[in-house]
Amino acid sequence: MELIRAEHLTKTYGKDENVVAALDDVSLSIEKGDFVAIIGASGSGKSTLLHMLGGVDRPTSGTVMVDGKDIFKQNDEQLSIFRRREVGLVYQFFNLIPVLTVVENITMPVLLDHRKVNQERLDELLELLRLKDRKDFFPNQLSGGQQQRVAIGRALINAPTILLADEPTGNLDSKNSQEVVELLKYSNVKYNQTTVLITHDENVALQAKRIITIQDGRIKHDEVIRK
Repeated sequence: MELIRAEHLTKTYGKDENVVAALDDVSLSIEKGDFVAIIGASGSGKSTLLHMLGGVDRPTSGTVMVDGKDIFKQNDEQLSIFRRREVGLVYQFFNLIPVLTVVENITMPVLLDHRKVNQERLDELLELLRLKDRKDFFPNQLSGGQQQRVAIGRALINAPTILLADEPTGNLDSKNSQEVVELLKYSNVKYNQTTVLITHDENVALQAKRIITIQDGRIKHDEVIRK
């Protein structure tokens, strides 16, 4: 079942002779529950594409349909609610709030949405992320791998339909990188989340179900490597 459909996505910066196309007429479809890796050189447009799929950035032209609805027909407030409730975002640089504890960082999206924290889900995530004994620690008391696990917990706490990860292993050693990838794979299967991962690491990309290669703002290659 198709969950995401992007059609003729274009994103340009600048004007006239200075115009630069970060994305150039990109179209793709992603099935519900799929695990897609997007690879490409720096500046190829892969992060721009990820941000479009999650409603983080608006395209110059083109559409993104999620579950049959054009997300960019929503106003900014509606789009913000969509991102909070339907999309989980994980970045390379953790982006944790230093004065908040592990639990407070994880639950922040729920509290910002003025909703009650699902304690059962929080406990499940703390167990899954091996952070139960660190739940009252602050980010500066954690290793890089632990901080990234907190960031993943924050992305998962609202049980999003879509999980987007932008170079989530970029700041980690090989052992912690593999742990993060295993968590993303587990979440993809357990919660049937549609996961889109950006990476420079071919070994990480090969653990996805499908690999899309971006070059100069266009899709160069799109291959399903496992069902």
